[in-house]
Amino acid sequence: MTLTINPESYAQLLAFYQPKVIETEAENDRAISFASELEHKANRTAEENAILDLLVALIEKFEEEHYPIPEGSPHSTILHLMESNGITPKHLVGVLGSAEVVSEIINGTCDISIPQPQAKALANFFSVNISVFL
Repeated sequence: MTLTINPESYAQLLAFYQPKVIETEAENDRAISFASELEHKANRTAEENAILDLLVALIEKFEEEHYPIPEGSPHSTILHLMESNGITPKHLVGVLGSAEVVSEIINGTCDISIPQPQAKALANFFSVNISVFL
């Protein structure tokens, strides 16, 4: 079911909130405050939902541009997978071939081999896509 928006009510909300592309931290804080106010309002109208969706999109755009989440490196990925799965370096010796290679990869002194034998073995072992190690 699609809810219809009352143009007059929507125009009043637009005039009150005045949403626009967010360019500063102060504008972002203001948009977050408005979005939070709407989000916690019981029985929101279709117009309020539309404004809330718009504010969220504007906030996300600003924060993606100003606070990008860096992609994990293969080194940080393997450390995370080991920790979250309770894996010790000893478990990886059979996967990577030697304790020395495991140590170098875990310590970040050696990259996971790009021709893929190590990356493929780790991907199979952890049941993840090989791309996380490349």
